Amino acid sequence: MKILITGFDPFGGESVNPAYEAIKLLPDEIGGAQIIKMEVPTVFGKAGEALKAGIETHQPDAVICVGQAGGRSGMSVEKVAINYQDARIPDNEKQQPIDQVIEEDGDTAYFATVPVKAMVAKMRENGIPAFVSYTAGTFVCNELMYALLYLLHKKYPHIRGGFIHVPFAMQQTVDKPNGTPAMALSSITKGLECSILAVIENREDISQAMGTTH
Repeated sequence: MKILITGFDPFGGESVNPAYEAIKLLPDEIGGAQIIKMEVPTVFGKAGEALKAGIETHQPDAVICVGQAGGRSGMSVEKVAINYQDARIPDNEKQQPIDQVIEEDGDTAYFATVPVKAMVAKMRENGIPAFVSYTAGTFVCNELMYALLYLLHKKYPHIRGGFIHVPFAMQQTVDKPNGTPAMALSSITKGLECSILAVIENREDISQAMGTTH
């Protein structure tokens, strides 16, 4: 089994991106599966192109994309990507699309095909704060998740795919306001490893209440 896991380069004035920094710390094999690590640019369009090339090259059984969500206090496994982009800040090539669709012939939204709740449960069982998220935002993270699920829906239905948002790493919050949520990079890596194990162990998702009330 092969699992492709991608992380973004730094953006928004940050010197590091905990998504890819944590990925680099993962072992090359988890639960008998080969782990393929790849960095993608925080650029509209180019992130999806890089991911598509990675899938074509490696032909993985599952794909997990990882991105930074500064301000969130735990690992958040995304349930849905929407066909919409509305950038609050420019990407790393100064693009700032507003009120645009990602794919003209794509569905309004696609659900993750990895076992989202099982991934959250596995992280919680191992002491990692985690939750299901029902919004991946409207920046490059959502666009990449949508590009992934669009591609799998159209061309690779046998490949499972999903997205995980991670908090700021501890070192990123040194000069940020008091109370800014953060997580140790080693804990982020542990959460990713747990998530990968859940994908390996669960072909179908578990049934457990993890919804929100707001």
